[in-house]
Amino acid sequence: MTAETSVLTRALSLVAAFDAEHMVLKLAELADRAGLPQTTAYRYAGDLVAWGALDRAPGGGYQIGLRMLEVAAHCPRGRPLRDVALPYMEDLYEATHQNVQLAVRDGVEVMYVEFLAARNAVAVRTRVGARWPLHATGVGLAILAHSPTALLDEVLTHPLAVFTPKTIDNPERLRRVLAEVRRTGVAISDGQVTLDGYSVAAPVFGPGGTVPAAVSIVVPAGDTKRATWAPAVRTAANGISRALGAATTRDRRRP
Repeated sequence: MTAETSVLTRALSLVAAFDAEHMVLKLAELADRAGLPQTTAYRYAGDLVAWGALDRAPGGGYQIGLRMLEVAAHCPRGRPLRDVALPYMEDLYEATHQNVQLAVRDGVEVMYVEFLAARNAVAVRTRVGARWPLHATGVGLAILAHSPTALLDEVLTHPLAVFTPKTIDNPERLRRVLAEVRRTGVAISDGQVTLDGYSVAAPVFGPGGTVPAAVSIVVPAGDTKRATWAPAVRTAANGISRALGAATTRDRRRP
């Protein structure tokens, strides 16, 4: 981190140091992950605790504070979409009794903004706020297939991250998969993130043919009913799309 880095950027680097594998950080860990001297990290962390962005963890160290949850609730790309989508997600859950996910695009990644966990369903590496590359997830493929080609070009400027032997790692294969998504209206991610997970996703359209989100279910890879879930997922996505003011399927055009 350079000397010219702003105070705000340094403070935000402390918040960004936390993730699903690092929910609580001691001062030395926090400073190291943020790239700051410990004295600087201690000073900024104190300010963040006073504001509520960080809390002191019961066993020592720091954790994300509740004030961050309060601020995140006002994100225009999250809360209104979740409010619209939740009834349709609940219907999808009742129809399938599987994990149901809602995600939006952020750059070349998807971020999950809502998640309904099913009892006794396959374990998933999903939580609200989790990020995954577009090419490796059902929701990401659903969004990417109906986005401008410039986004695919951006995705392909870097090697495709691989998580399992089934992860798409070839540009031509990715293009073929996206063409199939456009043809069928659903995206399938079979064992791309974890080998025991099979995701069925559909794009959520907004006004003007935009694709602000995608909805999906995740079922066990060996589920004998997995081929039957696509209509239910498409129905949920179409319901959310209509509620957002999207054109009918007949009138949509890929941007």
